[in-house]
Amino acid sequence: MSTLHVALQILSDLVLAAGVLFVLTGAAGLHRLPEFFMRTHAASITDSAGAGLIVLGLLLRTEEFPTALRLVLIAFFLMFTSPTASHALAQAALGDGFRPQGIRGRKTS
Repeated sequence: MSTLHVALQILSDLVLAAGVLFVLTGAAGLHRLPEFFMRTHAASITDSAGAGLIVLGLLLRTEEFPTALRLVLIAFFLMFTSPTASHALAQAALGDGFRPQGIRGRKTS
């Protein structure tokens, strides 16, 4: 096993761990945050950052081109659909008259 291969595995482990940390933080946010818009934000962070880092960590580990291509396509799909879905959910909630809570003494319009 070459030094480059070991370094790549260590980097992959670190990126995967960061992705898992984002996913766990987002899951805690979904559980703990009191309001819909805050929970939507936590879910979008989980999808974008957590899943993106996990896919990147897996991409660093793969040695076959077809697998790498599939992972890149998954990453692009996640990066485009996750923010769009979160935005659509927030716009639908606003359209139904649901308003975000104010931030401690500040009123929202």
